[in-house]
Amino acid sequence: MVKLAWRNIWRNKRRTLITTASIFFGVVLSAFMSSMQEGTYGQYIKTIVNFYTGYIQIHKIGFWDDKVINNTLEYNAAFEAKIKQASDITLTTTRLETFALGSSEEITKVVMVMGIDPLKENIITRLSAKISSGSYLDEHDKGVVIGSALAKYMKLNANDTLVLLGQGYHGVSAAGKYVVRGIIKQPSPELDRTVVYMDIAQCQELFSAQDRLTSVVIMVSDNEYVASCKKKLISTLGPDYEVMDWKEMNKVLLSQIDGDRAAGVIIKGVLYMIIAFGILGTIMMMIAERRKEFGVIMAIGMQKYKLSAILVLETIFVGLVGVIAGIVASIPLTYYFMLYPIPITGRAAETLSQMGFDPVMNFSMTPPVYYNQAITIFIFTLIIGLYPIWNIIHLKIIKALHG
Repeated sequence: MVKLAWRNIWRNKRRTLITTASIFFGVVLSAFMSSMQEGTYGQYIKTIVNFYTGYIQIHKIGFWDDKVINNTLEYNAAFEAKIKQASDITLTTTRLETFALGSSEEITKVVMVMGIDPLKENIITRLSAKISSGSYLDEHDKGVVIGSALAKYMKLNANDTLVLLGQGYHGVSAAGKYVVRGIIKQPSPELDRTVVYMDIAQCQELFSAQDRLTSVVIMVSDNEYVASCKKKLISTLGPDYEVMDWKEMNKVLLSQIDGDRAAGVIIKGVLYMIIAFGILGTIMMMIAERRKEFGVIMAIGMQKYKLSAILVLETIFVGLVGVIAGIVASIPLTYYFMLYPIPITGRAAETLSQMGFDPVMNFSMTPPVYYNQAITIFIFTLIIGLYPIWNIIHLKIIKALHG
């Protein structure tokens, strides 16, 4: 039956090739579009993760909703040992984030003070590459690095002095004078207007928060390991801490991705409907042309269910030939664009660069980009395969022989 079905679809080669060509181009276009979408999403996710949040963060329970210095956790050897029990962790770094009043001569402004481990933070967020003047922080540095917009507002340059006044842990007064080591250009305008980076030991001393942190940032080797690592950390650390992955900390980005993905599904849905009607038209034409043939076959003893099975196999074969050819062609196409992304120019490029994204259109070669097309076409062909079954069931042998 399989052999007979395969031979039947090539009895009219032109019709079969036209149908498979429509499927072929549909699959190539869908795979190209999916690859571009997923590659772009992957770029956005990687940029966001490396920009600030990391893949996972650990806070004291309630900190994310109420970011005050009193909602800090104690970081000691026992706590660090618990974190190390989780697998797939490539790097951890610590932060102490709070707010203070920054002052320079007669100018004052509320700033966000971020105590960091300069070396580890640089591995994650590459702060040193964003320095526009001066230098980056050294380990145990007693200076600060500030955002370029903040420096412009407060009329500060490298080697000037910034005064910080605020409230420390449990209401203790916090005041200190710090040399501006460097000025950093942050892609986020809000962060660029407010951020002050300093060594975490100096930050803990300023706010009287020795051995206390607001967050522990965790990096893993790949996004696929986030769920298992998070689950292990939750079970190890207990209910006094909140373990959040990058999705929970970037809900706005995820909603934008979901909206864009939904628009893509609609476009691909229209494309698949065109392909499905092309296959259906071929099958209807084939059945109409072979009606007398079906009558003769059934007259000499062919059972209807066997003939229906052969026609369903023919329908599936037409779909599979187009799908396989389309996937085979789309793999080198998407691979090329993955190696050589499409550059974005003009104002769009400027906007993306200001937001910290590379002005290119990235592509992805994740397996779903390809097998989703095959599954979708296969489902459509199975649905279309119901038509020849219905037609054969209602076929009258006498009418077919006189057709």
